[in-house]
Amino acid sequence: MLIKAPLDSNIPRLVAIAIETFGPFYEGYVHPLLGDAVFQHQHGNWRGDYRSDVPTLHFPEEGRTMAMAEVDGVIAGFVAWKIGVKEGHGEIYLLAVSPNYRRSNVGRTLCLHAMHEMKSKAVDVVEIGTGGDAFHAPARALYESLGFTMIPVAAYLKKI
Repeated sequence: MLIKAPLDSNIPRLVAIAIETFGPFYEGYVHPLLGDAVFQHQHGNWRGDYRSDVPTLHFPEEGRTMAMAEVDGVIAGFVAWKIGVKEGHGEIYLLAVSPNYRRSNVGRTLCLHAMHEMKSKAVDVVEIGTGGDAFHAPARALYESLGFTMIPVAAYLKKI
């Protein structure tokens, strides 16, 4: 497995991996949970959000960095992280692994890479977030195995 910074030419594939990764979550879990009206308001353009967000994630001079994993020349996933919002604090902002490469240490390797890079820039505490639903159970297990402590959070939405 090779971990490296993405090139501009890699961005379309990284966007596709994000959409492929989170499609089942948005369409199979969030949409039925929230119903049409609230889902459309909150996440109706979730694919477009990834298309616009992912290209902005690799600007190291602004504290936003990405790394991607290649396995046998194929992009298997990526991680994006931010530093500089608060002194000594970093955030793994987005981790996406193509379904074909899950459970093969791609996510773990990407997280460890991001934490190593942040530590080299004087980050002492790393934050990462995920959902409390069944879809995100593998992510929670990964983060806990890496030593992260889960902090319960409740968020509520209501159409008025």
